[in-house]
Amino acid sequence: MEDIAEIIQQFGFPILAMLGLGYFVYFVWTTITEKIDPATEDMKMTVLKLIDQIRLMDNDMIRLQKKLDTVLQMKENERKNISGSPIHRESISRRNNS
Repeated sequence: MEDIAEIIQQFGFPILAMLGLGYFVYFVWTTITEKIDPATEDMKMTVLKLIDQIRLMDNDMIRLQKKLDTVLQMKENERKNISGSPIHRESISRRNNS
């Protein structure tokens, strides 16, 4: 404890406070550059991969929706063709006459 008091008397409190703050800035800087920046880069790559996967899934969903629309349209056309065919009309008129 006497050593700290001697140092403060010799250099003054503001100088020692600045040295302490300088060490704090150095510690924060090295922590950021050695630990946080690499982790951030890894996260960026992960996010880019996820965005690509989302785009692929979106394209797949669009293709599936188009296929579904086509199948539904074909069934609708088939239903219209069957109900409009002469054989179908004849069977309906027979049922109505009975």
